Amino acid sequence: MEATLTAEMPAPRPSRWRVPGSAGMWVGITCEFVEFAVLFCVYFVARAHFPDAFEQGAPRLSKLAGTVITLLMVTSSYFIACAVIEMRAGQRRRSFRWLVGGFVLALGYPLAKFLEFRWNLAQGINGESGIFFTTYYYLTLTHMVHAVWGLLGMLWVMARHWAGVYSSEEYSGLESLACYWHATDIIWLVIFPFFYVLV
Repeated sequence: MEATLTAEMPAPRPSRWRVPGSAGMWVGITCEFVEFAVLFCVYFVARAHFPDAFEQGAPRLSKLAGTVITLLMVTSSYFIACAVIEMRAGQRRRSFRWLVGGFVLALGYPLAKFLEFRWNLAQGINGESGIFFTTYYYLTLTHMVHAVWGLLGMLWVMARHWAGVYSSEEYSGLESLACYWHATDIIWLVIFPFFYVLV
């Protein structure tokens, strides 16, 4: 009787829902979010204690530089998302092109940040110009470090992509990169209004 019931029961369908990327990458992303959550707490404490410094400091930053960096980050993330979508569809060449495009745009971030810092220094703005600028440099430079890790990850993924490691069935490395870069992008979208917009 039991054997008959077992034979009549339909086999369970595999779940289509899954966490994208690898578990290790999500541990790293969680650590990144925790790190910046602490830094944002420092930001709010400093802002609460020195409101005038933050009110006077924000207008001295280049909103153009902040806007350009934001556009580069968002567009780069979009390109990398497109690379994942094309790989899922089995379009390896298109996927690689989107990935290269995302990398080129991402390279614009450190270049824009370098030009912004050079402009800041020409205006006499450095890490010793007050609590607002100390907080600004610390947060943005920390974010830059994470972005550089993302750029290095892109190079690694592009090399593996070129070597034919990824396919429409296995592309977890590409997904992990996309997840990390989106996380880094989200953090910048918080940093941008905190320093360039909110006064």
